Amino acid sequence: MPPVVLPLHDPAGLAAALADGLGGRIGEVEMRRFPDGETYLRLGGDLNGADVVIACGLDAPDAKIVPLYLAATTARDLGARRVLLAAPYLPYLRQDCRFHDGESVSAPAMARLLSSFLDGVATVDPHLHRISALGDVFVVPAAAASAAGAIADWIGRNVPDAFLIGPDGESAQWVSRIAALAGRPFAVLDKTRRGDRDVEIRLPVGGDAPSGTPVFVDDIVSTGRTLIAAAAAVAPAFGTPPVFAGVHALFADDAYDALKRAGAAAIVTCNTVAHPSNAIDIHPALTKAVARLLAGEVSG
Repeated sequence: MPPVVLPLHDPAGLAAALADGLGGRIGEVEMRRFPDGETYLRLGGDLNGADVVIACGLDAPDAKIVPLYLAATTARDLGARRVLLAAPYLPYLRQDCRFHDGESVSAPAMARLLSSFLDGVATVDPHLHRISALGDVFVVPAAAASAAGAIADWIGRNVPDAFLIGPDGESAQWVSRIAALAGRPFAVLDKTRRGDRDVEIRLPVGGDAPSGTPVFVDDIVSTGRTLIAAAAAVAPAFGTPPVFAGVHALFADDAYDALKRAGAAAIVTCNTVAHPSNAIDIHPALTKAVARLLAGEVSG
């Protein structure tokens, strides 16, 4: 039986891409709000014995978790064999340790919550800093697709003289892989964060000499302050307007406009979170990750 893909908070046409790539069909989802703010949800069609894949963007997640839970449990009640989640962006992973007494460590908490009502999770470039792999926090099978190849392809086509720059140590794993795939030099800057919106960026010592077009790469673009500070620190060494490339386009508040004002030649992101800057398609990579889950190739 072909898988059934349920479009729930469907980012950038993900459900259609999954159904096409997996040889499945798109299921019927009816969802609305009751006057008191609670969610009404109904699934149409026959789900008995089917593998169900819920396509759900989880940016701004707090309003989406309850509908996701309702969809998953309803699919199971209607006879679904397995219920999987395809979430291009997986939230709450940045709080992966307790920085101050009494804080919630949200990364394992969210993983436990999702594991309690799903049979598997597929995502793109989860923000894993102190966590080595998704399997360390998820009980169910969890597959992570990489956007590195798609970003490297975009850079090769659009910025052939790129010099890749990671704005801080946490970005090193992404920028180094993309640079290797694109065959371009890179550097990772040193960052000191004094607050949520106050960061200081320092040039690294040694490494490749700056040349070409600086392309700043990060996995999550939220306030944009890290990228803006990085550009201010190193742009004079290049003399060329920078390009900003990100995986997840969260863009809090005025972050997108602030990056424009920073003199960006281009701002591009992947379509993990729907945004006008989306120029890089990661649906094929995410579809492959879901296919691995369906084939039982990922252990929990």
